[in-house]
Amino acid sequence: MVKSVRVITTATLLLLLGWTAPAYSRQDQQDKPKEQEKQHEQAKPPEKPEPQARSAGQDQKQATREPDQQRQKQQDNSKKQEQQIAKGQQDQQRKDQQQRQDKVANQHQAKNAQDQQREQRNNSAKQQQQAKVQQNQQQKQQRASEDQDRRQIAQGQQDSQRGQQQDNRSDQRSSPAYVHQQHVAWQGDRAHSWQTEHRTWQQRGGYHGYRVPDDRFRSYYGQNHGFRIYTLPVIYVGGHRRFQYGGYWFGLNDPWPEYWTNDWYDNDDMYVDYYGDGYYLYNRRYPRDRIAISFYLN
Repeated sequence: MVKSVRVITTATLLLLLGWTAPAYSRQDQQDKPKEQEKQHEQAKPPEKPEPQARSAGQDQKQATREPDQQRQKQQDNSKKQEQQIAKGQQDQQRKDQQQRQDKVANQHQAKNAQDQQREQRNNSAKQQQQAKVQQNQQQKQQRASEDQDRRQIAQGQQDSQRGQQQDNRSDQRSSPAYVHQQHVAWQGDRAHSWQTEHRTWQQRGGYHGYRVPDDRFRSYYGQNHGFRIYTLPVIYVGGHRRFQYGGYWFGLNDPWPEYWTNDWYDNDDMYVDYYGDGYYLYNRRYPRDRIAISFYLN
């Protein structure tokens, strides 16, 4: 009995096992993905460590980013240094340019100062020159005035002497002896054809005799200083006639024209002047005629 019960129980168990096995199998099949999913989930790292994984990645990225940042920082520093250098160069260039401009301005100022000093010196020299010229003119005017005074005095003395001589010789000129003396002194040198017999100093090769100083010449000679031959001393030297006037002796190098009056030496006004190439004796009555003469100190 007991044995049958065991058999029934065993059979029942088998039956149950038979029915439950597929169910279990199906359940197992249904649960297996879940288990696999669970196992997969269990195999996955826990959710909490994920931040640590991201932190490690970030650290790695940070580690790779730090050299970039350093390079960027270095580049920024280099750029700043280049900018500072460029700025310093620009400042130095501006400073140099300003110095050059200041130098040019100083040079211009110095040149202007030199020009002003030079102009002042030139003006001073011009003023001195003008003052000197004015002084010379004043001296010339003073000398001219003194010369004129001397000429007037000398002329007055000559006129006085001439008047005295005329008074003293008025009787002599009328005497036959005086007339004969003058006639002998001057008539012997009368030309036959003066136009062909006389020669100028240029034709004679130029004047090479004594030259009267200009001041003395202006005082005694020229058209303003006339005289008459008969009032002057007359001598013969080596057979040639000379007359004295103004402190000098004169010798005639040409005969006097044949058409002059016989008493020209007594009545005609004569004067001595310098014409172009030498000294000549002029007769106011015959102004175109010139007789070449020479100056002698004794």
